[in-house]
Amino acid sequence: MTNKKFINPHQKKTKRTLFHYLLWQFGFYNEKAVKMPLPTDFIYPNRREVSTSPYKLTWINHSTFLIECDGVTFLTDPIFTTCFSPFPFIGPKRQHQPKPTLEDLAHRVDVVLISHNHYDHVDKKSLKKLQRANPSIQWIVPLGLKSWFEKKLQAESIFELDWYKEVSLTKYSREIRCTAVPAQHFSGRGLFDANCSLWMGVVVEMGEKRFYFAGDTGYNEVDFKEIGGRYKKMDLSLLPIGIYTPRPFMRSVHINPEEAVIIHKEVHSVLSVGGHWKTFQLATHEESERPPFDLYCALQKEGLSPEVFRVLEPGQTISW
Repeated sequence: MTNKKFINPHQKKTKRTLFHYLLWQFGFYNEKAVKMPLPTDFIYPNRREVSTSPYKLTWINHSTFLIECDGVTFLTDPIFTTCFSPFPFIGPKRQHQPKPTLEDLAHRVDVVLISHNHYDHVDKKSLKKLQRANPSIQWIVPLGLKSWFEKKLQAESIFELDWYKEVSLTKYSREIRCTAVPAQHFSGRGLFDANCSLWMGVVVEMGEKRFYFAGDTGYNEVDFKEIGGRYKKMDLSLLPIGIYTPRPFMRSVHINPEEAVIIHKEVHSVLSVGGHWKTFQLATHEESERPPFDLYCALQKEGLSPEVFRVLEPGQTISW
């Protein structure tokens, strides 16, 4: 932290101010490189299964995952509204509906993991509905966000974490350990709160199982190797694969599919699943088509099977 602002220690400059956003909108960051054309018949391999395991994962939309772990249910960065922005009914609109709906699952959620406070990750309307439906929800949030959750949601069970700080929870007689881990991103919900709260990934350990929710992040050669060195193995990693162009503007804070594969390897993930794509059109590439193809190409380059890095349809459930 510098001058009461959080920073990315391995990124000297994050080009994400309003000035840089305007430069992007006026074409300053337009890329000259020609990407490989998308094959018209490309379908990412997606094996369908009927899961009877107590360890299940459902991709709902964007960065919202439902993780079931031996009777305990986790939800990540919940967003169920039609659009997001500081102003109601204005902003990027969703391109597909969330599955399941918030009403279908709200009463089932035990723990909510929040990676950072951007509007597409902290959606007040969705969070309020969750809190009302299940007041016993336990919230894991980054440093600097506890007061917001207390004020806006009247939530009581809030655990605010700095990087590599952990909290132990007990749910249904099961011990759960949640640890905040580094991400390379930024925060802010208005003109005057840029980087006043932290951004993070979360590692959850329960019994012999461990999963990693990366949140939003750019890539650096330090953090993910360190996470891999600390944990040696991730049974499941939830990694962003979308919203990564134009690269000169996005690179510092959003990984592309090739970098997602690098992180998959560096954290020693047995199974990874792609998120942060398809739901909202926030990049210059086509969000519903390009990320899976670029991920498939990156896996082929590394000699890895699509079975170890899944791309799911909204509402699809798999075992992990």
